[in-house]
Amino acid sequence: MGTQSIHLGGKRNRFSPMRACFPHRRPGLAALVLALAFSARLAGAAPAGVEPPEALLVQSFADPIPLRAVALTDEDDRHITLDRFRGQVVLLNFWATWCGPCRAEMPDLERLHRAYRDRGFAVVGVNFKESPRQVQSFMTRQNLTFPALLDRDGAASATLRVVLLPVTLLLDREGRALWKALGAREWDTPPTRAYLDRLLAAP
Repeated sequence: MGTQSIHLGGKRNRFSPMRACFPHRRPGLAALVLALAFSARLAGAAPAGVEPPEALLVQSFADPIPLRAVALTDEDDRHITLDRFRGQVVLLNFWATWCGPCRAEMPDLERLHRAYRDRGFAVVGVNFKESPRQVQSFMTRQNLTFPALLDRDGAASATLRVVLLPVTLLLDREGRALWKALGAREWDTPPTRAYLDRLLAAP
């Protein structure tokens, strides 16, 4: 993809900056405007009859956005793409160890990972510009077992216009983004589990 960016913005919706972190200590006005634009909700691209819970406040894309070619590295510094997860529904979470809202939602993400990993669902963390040692140490201390990939130079985040953390994308089995959530969420709730049950059962 090179330096080409993928537009994931839209109209304003509800968003609390208290539930997100900015990668730069003092974000400029342009970054704040972009961040607010990320909290849009557009016409749904989910399978018919399978809409995400309203409480998640996600942006559903009118047309799924292919992300299979987005390049990342694993903890051994091997280059991989999201094509590795083709055939699975993926909850892709951009995060950092220094981000409090990111840390707060990790237990929920881990519970979803353990509950659905044998049903064609994967939670995948994408760490923002930290070392493999930092990431692995954090994952071990927190007893997190879902895959953690690395955006070592921030290129993937720049491509996807991730201007704050956490940002979470849901990818279908073809590696296309159906929606995204800006800021931290309570992921492990009955409505979200019911939604995942319907989504994973859909053809």
